[in-house]
Amino acid sequence: MASAWRRVMVYLGLVDDDEYEEYEPYDEPAPVAAPPPPPAPPRRSAISYVEPEGATAGVRTLPREPEPNVTVQPRPAPLRPVPAVQTARPHVIAPDGFNDAQQIGDKLKANQPVIVNLQAVDRDLARRLIDFASGLAYGLGGQMERVADQVFLLTPTNVEVSAEEKRRLQERGLYRS
Repeated sequence: MASAWRRVMVYLGLVDDDEYEEYEPYDEPAPVAAPPPPPAPPRRSAISYVEPEGATAGVRTLPREPEPNVTVQPRPAPLRPVPAVQTARPHVIAPDGFNDAQQIGDKLKANQPVIVNLQAVDRDLARRLIDFASGLAYGLGGQMERVADQVFLLTPTNVEVSAEEKRRLQERGLYRS
């Protein structure tokens, strides 16, 4: 039991360990100075080469030809053309089943805005079509906007619905300001 307590006290550093008293502490060697940095490479005004071993072994220097004056012009950054915003007439779809989701996707992939009228559809089908349409708009980089009660406008990237088309849709009850 005493040895267990002794080991605990040695572990905690409260007493010295008798087993290691015969060892002498190790002296750290003196720090060695860091080697000096390598010298900068000399300017190359001539070409050097080494001859193979033999009677004429050694390094010889050949005169260097003068470099022509070359003016380096910075390369212009590549520019991407910004596509013009198109105005398009939206295609109106009043789906009666989930099979009409393909028609919504085809029109949106063809860069045509789509109005999805879900007013006459039951709640579960409307939820499924909204989920599909929002994923489709996100995947194609477009946007989905609620324009009336249970009516959604899906617009592809760089396509805008003109004010005249919005007015025409408002007359039909498919768009509210």
